[in-house]
Amino acid sequence: MNFIRKLRWWADDYAYAGYWQIRGLFTRTPGGQFHNGTQAPVVVLPGIYESWQFMLPLIEEIHARGHPVHVITALRRNRRPIRHGAGLLADYLASHDLQNVRIVAHSKGGMIGKYAMLVPDSMARIDRMVAICSPFSGSRYGRFLVLPSLRAFSPKDALTLRLASEEAVNARITSIFGVFDPHIPEGSSLPGARNIQLDVGGHFRILGLPETVRTVLAAL
Repeated sequence: MNFIRKLRWWADDYAYAGYWQIRGLFTRTPGGQFHNGTQAPVVVLPGIYESWQFMLPLIEEIHARGHPVHVITALRRNRRPIRHGAGLLADYLASHDLQNVRIVAHSKGGMIGKYAMLVPDSMARIDRMVAICSPFSGSRYGRFLVLPSLRAFSPKDALTLRLASEEAVNARITSIFGVFDPHIPEGSSLPGARNIQLDVGGHFRILGLPETVRTVLAAL
């Protein structure tokens, strides 16, 4: 792949991430305003160090198509372990009595969603998941990172290995990713899932691209 093209994708990726991280600090949109709709309910799970507002452009598009969209504010910036996030998701689904749920997740959110699809407290409530740039097989960079929250994405992490080995729910997952992801060189292809590669690059900017929106809506 052309080095200049990769470099451009990388720069665009961090510009997008920086913009939405800053904008999220000043967004006063209440998460509950997206609960109305006649289609199947959608729960959005952001990636690590992302608030739900980071996925606001995608949330608005999904809601505009008639889906009630739910966000889990208790996740905050999603820094806690995957098991903790899955527990918050299970509690939210139960407390709102949500059924036939579609999950739309970014990065770490896909790991949380898959974990929840495997445990009794939430598995029966989740119909399918659409994951964008999720490190289902881990990322080799995770081994070199100091923070435990990031080192958990190592391909040798026990939970990452366990989730990768559990393939029973993969048929209900759509994994969307680009041709180049600077954070997940292993890629996001998931055995037995519906894997869709878009002709784009990056880990963050892909969330706001029209082709990603169309693909997510079709998968829902």
